[in-house]
Amino acid sequence: MIPYARQSVDEDDIRAVAEVLRSDWLTTGPVVPAFEEAVARFAGIAHGVAVSSGTAALHAMCHVLGLRPGDEVLVPAITFAATANAVLYAGGTPVFVDVDPDTLLMDPADLARKATPRAKAAIAVDYAGQPCDYDALAAVCRERGIALLADACHSLGATDKGRPVGTLAAMTALSFHPVKHIATGEGGMILVGDAETAKRLRRFRSHGIDADARERERLGSWHYAMVELGYNYRISDINCALGLSQLAKLPAFLARRRQIAAIYDAAFAAAPDVSPLAVRAGVAHAYHLYVVRLGADVDRGAVFTALRAAGVGTNVHYIPVHLHPYYRERLGTGPGLCPVAEAAYARILSLPMFPALTDAQAGQVAAAATAAARTCHG
Repeated sequence: MIPYARQSVDEDDIRAVAEVLRSDWLTTGPVVPAFEEAVARFAGIAHGVAVSSGTAALHAMCHVLGLRPGDEVLVPAITFAATANAVLYAGGTPVFVDVDPDTLLMDPADLARKATPRAKAAIAVDYAGQPCDYDALAAVCRERGIALLADACHSLGATDKGRPVGTLAAMTALSFHPVKHIATGEGGMILVGDAETAKRLRRFRSHGIDADARERERLGSWHYAMVELGYNYRISDINCALGLSQLAKLPAFLARRRQIAAIYDAAFAAAPDVSPLAVRAGVAHAYHLYVVRLGADVDRGAVFTALRAAGVGTNVHYIPVHLHPYYRERLGTGPGLCPVAEAAYARILSLPMFPALTDAQAGQVAAAATAAARTCHG
């Protein structure tokens, strides 16, 4: 089976992790800030705050907004549930925004329609690895006095008009899950330009305490103070050593993902029932996912089954969050709230996309998808 995604780990990565295992610091040690600084430098932003997952990064961003009961945060309907869940963790209410029909990115027009006076922020999601139209979203947010944040868990290394992801919003969340562009096992990061916000994020990731163990060791002090309610969202030096080693390979990983996307694009150019999502002008796509839309009369479930039978791992990203049972019960959401997202969900499939996928395998996947779509009509 060709998986839809997988990590790429080599001997350099293993050596980097082993070096930390032989050191004095397995967590809160020197490799964590080294990784933070390296990712921030790559993204062209002043500060990186590493945490235990992309979900923790989203929660931390929502926390520093200072959400109160009744505050709303606008999120796209097409995303992983963590984007909306983080709003609830921080005490706010997610409001679901529809997506652009061609890219499945947050629709600025629907954002403007759904931003009420209770709105405090919007979280744009760079679905599949493509940056949103941050210029249009920022114009809406400025007009309404709300913060614009980025869920860039799919898009590390992407750019829009030459501007790198990490610099397009007030705060940006990243994920280093094994299927993402670089892996730390589990891990995430918040990119931010403001030093005081970075300080607050670091405090939140460690129980709300103002100094971690390494800082106390450096000062020769036992004293610490818990100044707010935080969480244990720390990431270990072990994870960050892997991340640092992976980061050195990121340009090559991105180049290979784009090569694979180009193979798929060419293969589907004349396929009547398989259409790649559109790419916005001026964007350098990071291709965390390669998502296709099937023809209106194609049976998506049958195509999914046929591809699996042909040895092609495929997936669906994502069930619109407002259709999950929890959100239906908690917020009273349901079908009809975001019609573009709901229609897209019925037709999309994610095809294998990872750097180790060979040209021959990409061709095999494209041929299998084209054949399945041609034969699996409802």
